[in-house]
Amino acid sequence: MPYIFQLILFNMSMCLFYQNVLCQSKMMKNFLPKENIIPKKHVSSLNLDIQAEEFRKSSKKVTKYESKGLPIVHHYKYVSELPVGHRFAMKKFHGILRYLRQDNVISMKQVVEPCPLDMEKMSGVHTTDYLKKFFNGLTSDNEQRRTGFKWTPGLVERCQYETGGTLLAAQIAHQKGLACSTGGGTHHAFPSYGSGFCLVNDLAIAASQLKEQKLAKKILIVDLDVHQGDGTAFIFQNDLDVFTLSMHCQNNFPLTKQKSDLDIELENFIEDLEYLAILKEHLPHVLNTFRPEFVFYDAGVDPHVNDELGYLNLSDQGLFDRDYYVLKLLASHGIPCATVVGGGYSTNREQLYIRHTIIHRAATKIWNENL
Repeated sequence: MPYIFQLILFNMSMCLFYQNVLCQSKMMKNFLPKENIIPKKHVSSLNLDIQAEEFRKSSKKVTKYESKGLPIVHHYKYVSELPVGHRFAMKKFHGILRYLRQDNVISMKQVVEPCPLDMEKMSGVHTTDYLKKFFNGLTSDNEQRRTGFKWTPGLVERCQYETGGTLLAAQIAHQKGLACSTGGGTHHAFPSYGSGFCLVNDLAIAASQLKEQKLAKKILIVDLDVHQGDGTAFIFQNDLDVFTLSMHCQNNFPLTKQKSDLDIELENFIEDLEYLAILKEHLPHVLNTFRPEFVFYDAGVDPHVNDELGYLNLSDQGLFDRDYYVLKLLASHGIPCATVVGGGYSTNREQLYIRHTIIHRAATKIWNENL
């Protein structure tokens, strides 16, 4: 084929790609409450490194939340470098913030920056031996293969900030009722090893810290990622004050499941209405019997029909309805909640970034209605 025709075809395909991304972003705006008017602050560049630098310069460490909007916890160091083509969409954490700003869901006044969490605060969940190996780059090749990551100092720093972000979101939610991180949900990490793109268990660490700081005694972890939260279940298997609920695809990773306090195992390819009906059958009962003082919500988007590791068939609207239902129910019970983004896998990175903003859009609607 002559070069000029190849060039024309390439340009046409790129135009179609960005039209598709723009369309999905516009569709997401329909999920927002009409009364949510936020001054427009577009981020025009698709270069996420520039986005990270812009955020770094415009943000500051905040210990007291002053904005009237939904608290959003983010740090540019949620992202570290990975090899080109790696399955884990590391830059999604910046992509989430970019689309939230571009679509006027949030303003930068709502964004709070966490501090990194040190080894000592992680030691309430993870073994000293594992933490020393992980922090110092001494994990074996087999241990690294199990996580899906080749060790780098940047990965350690990323985990410190992401875990600090989940804890900060919880601390703010304890005061304000609701807060959302743009990262978190590393539920496959066990006390003595990492697994499945999870190096330390931010949910378990943050829950343990809340208990230690006496901010909450009874904690519920609602994990709606498509994969069982096996690490979290194992960590709290003998802790009567932490209830682990995992609603996941039965025929999916991990092959060997742990025992959560409540495991809701789903058949492949169920869709929006059936999924939500099952959730509505179980979650109110847990709230009424366990009576948690605080909830961590893992809003993984890998149950989506287009997720490459999910095997369920939820739509964008189905994910929004799920998230809105969970947060609305918690708000009606007066239970504070911190949300994390959990898993999501797609080679179409832009659509994945947009999909991960659904929890923040649902939370914004709840915030405007209730808090």
